Amino acid sequence: MNFNPLFGGLSSLPLINNGRSRAVNAENPRGEKGKGGMAASHLGPSRKGSPCIREIEPGSTVTLAEIDGPGVIQHIWITVTDKTDKDVYVLRDLVLRMYWDDEEEPSVESPLGDFFCNGFGRGCTVNSLPIVVNPTRGFNSYFQMPFRKKAKITIENQHEGTVPAFFYQIDYCLYDELPENTAYFHAQWNRQKITNKQEDYVIVDNIKGQGLYVGTYLALTTLERYWWGEGEVKMYIDGDDEYPTICGTGTEDYFGGAWSFATQKDGKTVENTYCTPFMGYPYYSAHDEVVHNFYHNDDTMPQRGFYRWHVLDPIRFAEDLKVTVQQIGVEKNGLFERQDDVASVAYWYQAEPHTPFKPLASKEDRRPR
Repeated sequence: MNFNPLFGGLSSLPLINNGRSRAVNAENPRGEKGKGGMAASHLGPSRKGSPCIREIEPGSTVTLAEIDGPGVIQHIWITVTDKTDKDVYVLRDLVLRMYWDDEEEPSVESPLGDFFCNGFGRGCTVNSLPIVVNPTRGFNSYFQMPFRKKAKITIENQHEGTVPAFFYQIDYCLYDELPENTAYFHAQWNRQKITNKQEDYVIVDNIKGQGLYVGTYLALTTLERYWWGEGEVKMYIDGDDEYPTICGTGTEDYFGGAWSFATQKDGKTVENTYCTPFMGYPYYSAHDEVVHNFYHNDDTMPQRGFYRWHVLDPIRFAEDLKVTVQQIGVEKNGLFERQDDVASVAYWYQAEPHTPFKPLASKEDRRPR
């Protein structure tokens, strides 16, 4: 090969290669050349006749894309209506899965919202490099997802109600071959509804093989008072046992913030949310909401969502990787061990085969407090 199809960005845009651009959506589910937008509507042929999956029934799994390779998925856009009959949990009840080549076990498995840094079943704006969420529920991923033989992406509806008007588009490029050292994209969701004292929350474990860790989404529901963010993020690399090779200095530090994200306003301490290309704190809520005229009592625990992308500083491993975060807080008497509700998505690339994921928690155990 005299070029690398995975090189991207402004600097490589002028370089011509032999890639063939394609897209999959509801009107062209196979991404066939010259067959986009063929469905007819009352306006006539090829006039927006099938822009979305009109219904996804409860308990059903829909294949969004099945693409023959070699190729690279470059962009995914998804939006789902908020007009379901039991909307409060729909973003945690829809499960996104991705399979590469001839896999029977997914390399990506996550609730739809959490994969796009929208945990708790609530939407929020995210303005980062690989994940962008625009108003309203415009979910975008720019993670490069290469495959040699085949890519398959599915969505499962574990919601009680029918999900109407599911829109999506998957943009990709086909190539004659990929570089020999090309790794595959992975993402895995996890949750511990009440963490154990003096036991670190496990963001991801049992990654076996060679690869690089590229990101973390954390959805934290604090169950105790006082500052919660003293826990250190740890990277156990290539056989680390009792102690990790990389250990950070605190949770807010890992997500690029400082001093509790806090400023003073009118005599009160205020946490500041933010979105930057590689790290952010896009979501904070200390109040319940009115959803479709159903009022939730104002007694919810504070919920916070964070992302950290290791794009310029990937964590490379040759044999195995485990990532954890401590649950440590601080109050007037000093540090203390906390118990909170923590969920996360880990994002990484690795050579296949990968270790099969543990079973995904039931929808009841995924739902936010």
